[in-house]
Amino acid sequence: MIRSLWIAATGMAAQTLNIDVIANNLANVNTTGFKRSRADFQDLLYETLRQPGVASSEETQVPTGIQIGQGTRPAAVQKIFLQGDFQHTQNELDIAIEGDGFFQILQPNGEVAYSRAGAFKLDSEGRIVTSDGFLIEPELSIPSDTIAVSIGTDGTVSVLQAGGTQPSEIGTIQLARFINPAGLKSIGRNLYLPTSASGDTITGTAGENGFGTIAQGYLEMSNVSVIEEMVNMIIAQRAYEINSKAIQTADDMLQIANNIKR
Repeated sequence: MIRSLWIAATGMAAQTLNIDVIANNLANVNTTGFKRSRADFQDLLYETLRQPGVASSEETQVPTGIQIGQGTRPAAVQKIFLQGDFQHTQNELDIAIEGDGFFQILQPNGEVAYSRAGAFKLDSEGRIVTSDGFLIEPELSIPSDTIAVSIGTDGTVSVLQAGGTQPSEIGTIQLARFINPAGLKSIGRNLYLPTSASGDTITGTAGENGFGTIAQGYLEMSNVSVIEEMVNMIIAQRAYEINSKAIQTADDMLQIANNIKR
């Protein structure tokens, strides 16, 4: 019964983490480019009281044995990089990636991070930046006399300047992708950093070699499903509750055992 107290406690701790993950998903239901997370669990080591397959006589053997589990533990919290819904904004600097790929963002420390959020703006020097003022990589600057910006599906950025009749190309938005995007490290601000698990960064042109295409005037919304998260929350809550009941039951059984001599 003492063992059951610890086993049920691991179940409660696991469901606490599960609720934390679900709460973060729900908190970011309206975050541009956000990817939902999923908590994965695995069972702990088993205490073997009787080994399966040991001989019970000269001609027979034990078919199953006796193994007592020690509970559960978190194994991973995985990012699910499914495509989110698109929102039509008509803003010429809002862009979304249809398919695989990340925008490259230059951080103030000189390190390149990666993002699916395409809500870009202009800074005081006409450079395309994120909401935090981080430059897009490679750097792109819009001339001050620009009256229209056009971004092609391949990332080509063209501008129409005052007095001009034809747009002129000023650069290209290059994308990056990874063999295992679930291995990226989330650092907040809609940014990810590569790790040894994600694999090396692969850069290229949108629409080529497996990269997605770019849609101007759209934003990719969070891929969180509120209904799915609410169902998962109910399941986690019931699992937490039933583990607490197991602790109460084990405690009651211990109390009965302690009162036998009375």
